[in-house]
Amino acid sequence: MKKPPGNKDNRGGQRDLSVRVRTAKGRKTSSTLWLQRQLNDPYVKMAKRDGYRSRAAYKLLELDEKFHLLKPGLRVLDLGAAPGGWTQVAVARVGTLEGKGAVLGLDILPMQAIPGATLMQIDFMADDAPEKIRAALGGPADLVLSDMAPNTTGHAATDHIRILAMVEAAALFATEVLTPGGTFVCKVRQGGMEGQLLTQLKQKFAKASHAKPKASRADSAETFLVATGFKG
Repeated sequence: MKKPPGNKDNRGGQRDLSVRVRTAKGRKTSSTLWLQRQLNDPYVKMAKRDGYRSRAAYKLLELDEKFHLLKPGLRVLDLGAAPGGWTQVAVARVGTLEGKGAVLGLDILPMQAIPGATLMQIDFMADDAPEKIRAALGGPADLVLSDMAPNTTGHAATDHIRILAMVEAAALFATEVLTPGGTFVCKVRQGGMEGQLLTQLKQKFAKASHAKPKASRADSAETFLVATGFKG
């Protein structure tokens, strides 16, 4: 009798359906492991299914569910927006396609257009950036998002310091463009020094706290700071 198709092996156990990637000529082992992880990542598959440009979209969706960040009619600034996953989420929840609010995505890299969002290829630390941003949003921002991270070196302490410096620059910039009562969300790397930044944010915002969405890989040192109620 012919055995029906299924996903069990000859020992009666569950067959491993994960994708394994062989190390190709010229490809580093680290690159092979990254590719294998991407191919087996459920959030990568969900992003393709749902039309998001990156798996990071689900991190913002989870943060929004917890902190109620995105509301119809808000003016939202997305720093380091490429490839655009967070910007897509902001557009959908703010309602720009229905004429509500505004969403502006900034990056030094070029981005493909996102319906409902304005995209600008500029460095947010440029002297004229705050003025250009207010003009594009039609006023100060209600919410500043930052999923930015510098290129890693592989040295944990160095990478922590580099991302912290970038986050501190983003936080300072947020205080220049946020409206009183506004919110700032940023990605940081756990390593001890992020506590100092949290303390600084508590001085300028009514409340600041850590959050690690489920979409953030368990083995990743990344976490997020959410600061609400900008004091102005």
